[in-house]
Amino acid sequence: MKFLEESEADDPILSVVNLIDVFLVVIAALLVAIAQNPANPFTHDDVTIIRNPGKPDMEIVSRQGEKVVRYQASGQVGSGDGIKAGVAYRMQDGSMVYVPEQPPQASVPTTETR
Repeated sequence: MKFLEESEADDPILSVVNLIDVFLVVIAALLVAIAQNPANPFTHDDVTIIRNPGKPDMEIVSRQGEKVVRYQASGQVGSGDGIKAGVAYRMQDGSMVYVPEQPPQASVPTTETR
């Protein structure tokens, strides 16, 4: 009857079972982290990520469906042709208000009847 009296603390397989449980928890945590990543390839959303915003080595990574586009800042000021689109004002509470520029009204000749 000595077989029935053996302690379970001497069983080496119990520590292996505990290690397997720990690894299962770690794997589950990694899968959750991968699923919540915005650049996850399995989501169908369009995603834009800005790395190092406002710094000279700023990079914009945009994913649109299967296509991934990377834009790298060159540090140079951009230029081009265009027209004034409006005015932006910063309010005292920190919010921004954009007032679009009104397009010039075309002068329509009026007909006067006498």
